[in-house]
Amino acid sequence: MLRRCTEVLSPALQRPGAVAVDATLGMGGHAAELLRLHPGLHLVGIDRDPLALELAGSRLEGFGDRVTLVHAVHDELPAVLDDLGLAAVDAVFFDLGVSSFQLDEVERGFSYARDAPLDMRMDPGAPTTAADVLNTYPQAELARVLRVYGEERFAGRIAAAVVRQRAAEPFTGSSRLVDLVRENVPAATRRTGGNPAKRTFQALRIEVNDELRVVERALPAAFERLAPDGRLAVLTFHSLEDRIAKNALRRFTESSAPPDLPFLPPGSGPRAEALTRGGEAPGEEELAVNPRAASARLRAVRKLPEEDPGRRDRAVRERPARHHPRDRGRRGPGPRTTHGTDDGRTR
Repeated sequence: MLRRCTEVLSPALQRPGAVAVDATLGMGGHAAELLRLHPGLHLVGIDRDPLALELAGSRLEGFGDRVTLVHAVHDELPAVLDDLGLAAVDAVFFDLGVSSFQLDEVERGFSYARDAPLDMRMDPGAPTTAADVLNTYPQAELARVLRVYGEERFAGRIAAAVVRQRAAEPFTGSSRLVDLVRENVPAATRRTGGNPAKRTFQALRIEVNDELRVVERALPAAFERLAPDGRLAVLTFHSLEDRIAKNALRRFTESSAPPDLPFLPPGSGPRAEALTRGGEAPGEEELAVNPRAASARLRAVRKLPEEDPGRRDRAVRERPARHHPRDRGRRGPGPRTTHGTDDGRTR
C-alpha cells in the first residue's frame, strides 16, 4: 500500500525542514518513497532489527544526511526524539508485524515452511527465544499465549502436547513443532485454511517480541509527539494489531467529555480527525502482485491544532442529542421523541 500510505502522510511533509519518523523501518521502502517525494524532508528511521537497519541504510544511502537511523523498539520513540533534540515531528508511520525479509531468512525461525532454529526474535540480542517459551512456560500460560495471540481454538491440546514432549527432549527446531501441531488438531482443520501451525507460530512470535504491548504503548506516545496538523498512519497485518490501532486512533478522534453532557467543556473536544474510513485494504491490482498484502489494513489521523476555532463547534454539531428521562414522550415545541425496541419497532 505504498501509494496510499504516502498519500495520507504527504500533506504534512510539504514544508522544507519537515521531519517524519518511520518507526518500523524494515527495508526502507516507504521511507525511500517519502524522501523521494519531499526533497526538504528529514527522516528518522527506527527498527529493533540490526539487519533491517543495515539493509535500509544501504537503500537510503543516496539521501545522505537527510536520514537518521536508530536501533530501538518503536515504543521507545519519545526517548529517540529526545536524544535527537526533536520536540515534535510532522508525521509518524508504523508498518507493524514481521517483515518479508525476516520471513525469508530461514535461520531466523519465523517461518513454518522450512526447518530452522526456534528463534523468532526481531532483535537477535533480545533475551527470550521461541524455544525458551516452549520449553519453560507452564502449560496454562503457554495455552493462554496460543489462544490469545494466535486465536488458536486448540490451544489447550497443543500446549499439553508440548509439555509432554519437552519432558523427554527440549524443543529446538521448527519442523518438530509443526508436526506436533498437525498431530493435535482435528483432520478437518488440517484440510482447510493453510498450514495448521501458522497460528501457533504467530502467537510465539508475538510473545517473544512483546508485539501487542509495544503497539499499545507506541501509538499514544507517537501521537503526543506530533506537531499540529501532523499525521499518524498505521499499517497492520492481523486482527489483534488492527484492533489496538482502531481503538487508539478512535480515542484521538472522539471527545473526552461524558456522553450525557449536552455541551463540550473547553479542552474536551476531539484531538484528531480520521483520514481513512475504517481500515483501508489493498486493491486487487496490488494483491495480484503481492499476495502477502492481503491482510493489510491502513488507518490514519491528522492531529488538530489546539487553536482550531471550528474544533469544538464541529464536535458539538456532531454530538447526538440527549434527553432527560423525564422528558421522554412529552409534547412540547419540538418533535416528540420515540424510543426503539429490540426488534426495531417504536413505542
